[in-house]
Amino acid sequence: MRILHTMLRVGDLERSLTFYTEVLGMTLLRRRDYPEGKFTLAFVGFGPESEQAALELTHNWDTSKYELGTGYGHIALEVPDAYAACAEIKKRGGVVTREAGPMKHGTTVIAFVQDPDGYKIELIQRG
Repeated sequence: MRILHTMLRVGDLERSLTFYTEVLGMTLLRRRDYPEGKFTLAFVGFGPESEQAALELTHNWDTSKYELGTGYGHIALEVPDAYAACAEIKKRGGVVTREAGPMKHGTTVIAFVQDPDGYKIELIQRG
């Protein structure tokens, strides 16, 4: 078994695709509209779905915003250098909510960024 994807509901699909592709550097893997159901699914990732897990961005055409709830945590991405990743994300217009630095009670270097819908993404420095 392996994880195939994680689904996030997004209020503005184009804004979210811009963030995940242009700010985080993912690739749009596939996209399909479902007119009868009034929704669109777009899958993004860092490599082919046959080799890596993806994010499924679900846009329900009649919903422009979602409440995140208290159960959601974050998505984690490994990066070679969290400090450089934060600088690049800011340069591309992304929002860094926790600057790169050692995690509390540990030595792993982490940072947090936020997507346009408010979802948190943790950057964990490879090491």
